[in-house]
Amino acid sequence: MQEQGLGLAHFWAQSDGVIHTVAVLLLLMSIASWYFILAKTYAAWQMRRVRRDALDRFWHAPTLEAATSALKGQDPSGLFTALAQAAQQAAIPLQGSLGAQADQSELITRALRQAINRGAAQLESGLTLLASVGSTAPFVGLFGTVWSIYHALVSIAAAGQVQIDRVAGPVGEALIMTAFGLAVAIPAVLAYNAFTRLNRLLLAEMDGFAHDLHATLTVGGRPVQPRN
Repeated sequence: MQEQGLGLAHFWAQSDGVIHTVAVLLLLMSIASWYFILAKTYAAWQMRRVRRDALDRFWHAPTLEAATSALKGQDPSGLFTALAQAAQQAAIPLQGSLGAQADQSELITRALRQAINRGAAQLESGLTLLASVGSTAPFVGLFGTVWSIYHALVSIAAAGQVQIDRVAGPVGEALIMTAFGLAVAIPAVLAYNAFTRLNRLLLAEMDGFAHDLHATLTVGGRPVQPRN
């Protein structure tokens, strides 16, 4: 009869408010991490399509304006579109402004650098949460385990006798919290490492795209008159 009572439902019914709080906290951490994992995986799939098709068509467009407009509709993340728009705006500084008095190459370089920094911040969104979940979830689960074992030992001491069936059940149920913490942390750590590597590759491609834009507008392009 006791073996039939063991399990998650029995563990939940026998645990106190502290264990319930720890379990709910781990569940929320898991939901948040999986939300970012799925969202960033979908965004990475979209970015692969942009790098494969849209950028090739960008360089075959007749003008920068046409290329930027075409890229805007095929770049859901807006990372490469932001670079093209920043370069386009910097290449035509507003007449009478400080930008119109500066060197065009420096203006384009500064605009592209700022766009890359904003893109890097966009790519890194959610990584802090994944890193936090991956590093803290095992300890949160371990806290639940220690608390459960403590209450199990108190119950055994109150009973006045030590029997294997009275120890194995409570201790085994307490270890569920450790397993739950690891189940939350492992996907978060793996996803953090994968997205960090992917972001590094994307930033390298953005830097190369920015370099090509700068060369096109300053070396290969024609001088552009400031806007009125």
